[in-house]
Amino acid sequence: MAMSSKESATALKRTVIIAIFAAVAVVLSIVEAQIPLAGMGLMPGAKLGFANIMVLTCIFFLRGRDAFVLVILKTLLTAFLLGTFSSLLFSLFGSLLSFVVMFLLVRFGRKKLSVIGISIAGGLAHNTGQLLAASMVFNSASILYYLPVLLVTGIVTGILVGFAVRYLVASLSKISLFEEFLN
Repeated sequence: MAMSSKESATALKRTVIIAIFAAVAVVLSIVEAQIPLAGMGLMPGAKLGFANIMVLTCIFFLRGRDAFVLVILKTLLTAFLLGTFSSLLFSLFGSLLSFVVMFLLVRFGRKKLSVIGISIAGGLAHNTGQLLAASMVFNSASILYYLPVLLVTGIVTGILVGFAVRYLVASLSKISLFEEFLN
C-alpha cells in the first residue's frame, strides 16, 4: 500500500529528526569524552551521559522504534569514533536498558514522574546495564562493587540531563517541524 503525500512527508520528517538527533548525540559524546572525569575523582569510565539528552527528547516526540533507531545509531557511531569492542558492548547494554526504562516511564508514568525523574531512572538503568555487561564479559560479580558509586553518579547526571531535556522539549515544541509530533 502506497503512502499518501502527508504520510510520506511525516516519514521524511521523522528520518530527518532522527538523523539530526543522532548527529547531536555523537557530538555530545565526543565533547563529553574530552572531560577528564577520572581526574575529578570519579571512577574511570564514568560519563556525564549528555547523549541521553537526545534519546530522551526523541522519546518525547517520536515513536519508540524511532528512539530505538537513534539509540543504535548513537551507540554504534560513538563506539566507532571513540571506543573499542568492549566499550561498544558496555555502552550498548547500558543504552538499551536506559532506553527501555525511559520509554516505559514516558509512556506509562509521564503524569506521575517529571522529566528529571525519568532521566534519573534512565541514568541509573544505563549504569546498571553497563555493570551487568562488564560482569558478564569479565565473568565476575565482583565488578558490581562499583554499583553504589555509579548509582550516585547516575542520579547526578540524570538530574543534569533531565533539566536539559525539559528545556529542549519546550524549545523544540515551538518549532514547526515538531508541531505534528506533540502528544
